[in-house]
Amino acid sequence: MDFFESQDTAKRNTGKLIFLFALAVVSLIVVTNFLVMLIFGFLGTEMTSMSAMQSFQFDWGVFLSIGAVVSGVVLIGSLYKVGTLSGGGARVAEMMNGKLLVAGTDNFKEKRTLNVVEEMAIASGTPVPPVYIMEEEGINAFAAGYSPSDAVIGVTRGTIDNLSRDELQGVIAHEFSHILHGDMRINIRLIGVLHGIMVLGLIGYHLMRSGSYSRRSKDSGGIVVLGLGLVIVGWVGTFFGNLIKSAVSRQREYLADASAVQFTRNPEGIAGALMRISQHTERSYLSHPNSSEISHALFEEAKFSRMSGLYATHPPLEERIGAILPNWNGGYELIKEIAVAEPVTESVQPDSQSRQEKLTAVLTGAAGVIVADSVVNQVGNPESSHLCHAEQIRESIPQKLLEAAHDPSGARAIIYMLVLNRTDPTRRGQLNLLEDNADAGVYKEIQLLLKNNPEIAADHRIPLVEIALSSLRQLSQRQFQLFKGNFNELIALDKKINLLEWSLQKNVFHHLDVVFEKRKKPKIGKKDIKSCKNSLGILLTILVHSNKHDGLCPEEVFDKGAGLLPVTPEIVAVDQLNFEKLNTALNELVQLKPLQKPALLKACVACITADNKIATIEAELLRAIAATIDCPMPPLIKGE
Repeated sequence: MDFFESQDTAKRNTGKLIFLFALAVVSLIVVTNFLVMLIFGFLGTEMTSMSAMQSFQFDWGVFLSIGAVVSGVVLIGSLYKVGTLSGGGARVAEMMNGKLLVAGTDNFKEKRTLNVVEEMAIASGTPVPPVYIMEEEGINAFAAGYSPSDAVIGVTRGTIDNLSRDELQGVIAHEFSHILHGDMRINIRLIGVLHGIMVLGLIGYHLMRSGSYSRRSKDSGGIVVLGLGLVIVGWVGTFFGNLIKSAVSRQREYLADASAVQFTRNPEGIAGALMRISQHTERSYLSHPNSSEISHALFEEAKFSRMSGLYATHPPLEERIGAILPNWNGGYELIKEIAVAEPVTESVQPDSQSRQEKLTAVLTGAAGVIVADSVVNQVGNPESSHLCHAEQIRESIPQKLLEAAHDPSGARAIIYMLVLNRTDPTRRGQLNLLEDNADAGVYKEIQLLLKNNPEIAADHRIPLVEIALSSLRQLSQRQFQLFKGNFNELIALDKKINLLEWSLQKNVFHHLDVVFEKRKKPKIGKKDIKSCKNSLGILLTILVHSNKHDGLCPEEVFDKGAGLLPVTPEIVAVDQLNFEKLNTALNELVQLKPLQKPALLKACVACITADNKIATIEAELLRAIAATIDCPMPPLIKGE
């Protein structure tokens, strides 16, 4: 599945959703006008036969007035619902009574779920999404949010209790496809659209109740009938809304299944999960009343419906299994075999020596020639090699650092540690600043971590940041502002910002600002790359000077990247470069159309691999740039 085409498709789906929503509203206006004219036409005459219809006269003023009221009610209802979900995926999880899973849990299967999610996030180059558990026996899951920055994963108790690790991995990989390919944003908009349509039915219900309580009123009968009519209108609107959901989401489920297979290279994992649903007593069904609102965002159908063939948001289970396992004979021997082979426990502390040897081999492979096309093709499309790498990386991180990253105080301590200067007096000044200004417990955590782990290995930096981001989302608004202010003061203390500090700053606060500063919701861009010539020149020049390139002068390195662009940028003089210009350039480039971002990333990759090598700082810079323009990039490793 191509990430950039998926982003473009998501953009077109948004337009299709707006069009279908407009058609639904027009239909509701027409039906509501008909009901009003019918009801009050009869009330305004003493005739009780259908001959009263002959006295009806069409009035454009009435039609437009009712149209304005209906449109206003639907629009306000939709905006209200979307507004309540502005907090991102966490609001959807809370709407479903989800409970945040924390790393300190003693439940083995909950730990396993958190481990699987972390490995998937590290492999795909996204922040680790918080995991919420719903106390439901059905096997189901969802991903919700506006972007990877504010995404969450929701799983039912039935999912973590009944699935093997491979099956759970398949389900989580499916949900990560929705995170990576822009499905979540349109899913939240669908929730808002359907709520707006449903509001008419709710108004009708309340009109019926108020009319039944005021029978003395002359017009109470008309109010009751009008209420009944609006209930019918609301039901009709919801019916067509479900058709819209089906039209938008069903095909995406096939694509997410295929993406999960590519990610894990284990089709039997996700196929086994689907088989377990078909054999489970509660299947994938949820009892929560809000489950129908997010049915299109779930891994499988939330409720049984006799009309599922008409507006089901998911293809039939058998069709999904058949698409994953083309030679499937319709039997369920697979899940019986997995049940026998599944170990009772999972080792939390693996053989670190053998894992470390494998990890070293993988990282050594990254120093070879990396073709720009192959790197960019991996954006939003992680593969099994990335998942293997993520498992090895996670297991090689010192346990104290891993535990700290799972705690809000420890997560702040780790981010602060990453920008501590190696030499005094700057380092002492930074520590004094944190001692005086950091929240209670954070400075103490830094001291403990420095005692046990004076330095964080280069290959652990990005994974620890990705894990820490999940914990940092638990901060209060005040704690976040203090954390951000302290971070900025730390890197400004020596009156200069190096590229490592800048890349860390962009990576951390690009994601956290989406959560804590509501106005910064990412949008799909509309800008043409040919209009960004100056910004391209600044970005490529920064990459050219990020590291020495053996045997090449800066102009030659620059030309390798610029030659892949449809426009010819110019290299910028070093004395004219600063981080303010770089930030301004990235703010413009993030607005590029989805299908034009690959050219930009290929040019960046060509610059940093000009000498057929890739340094750690270059890899971190590239991934920070990719994250800033909303293109999650997996770890840079040599493909199998």
